[in-house]
Amino acid sequence: MTGDQSLQLMSQMMWMALAIAAPVLLFSLVVGILVSVIQVVTQIQDASLAFVPKLLAVFAALLLFGPWMLKSLVNYASSVIGSIPSLF
Repeated sequence: MTGDQSLQLMSQMMWMALAIAAPVLLFSLVVGILVSVIQVVTQIQDASLAFVPKLLAVFAALLLFGPWMLKSLVNYASSVIGSIPSLF
């Protein structure tokens, strides 16, 4: 395995990790911003108020995108494992 191949493999891995984490992070970000706006408007500054909706949003995102995330990970892992003989 050359340095270029290992860098390409690491790059693919990082992009896959970003693609898989993106839906959950975006759901959490949107809910966090909405809760923050509501807290500013109502002047309620409680840390636990922001935690519970974000937790529920992450859970909903995992339920919604979980099958896609698992399928993507399985496809990526099988392609990497399948390409091992050509790397050496």
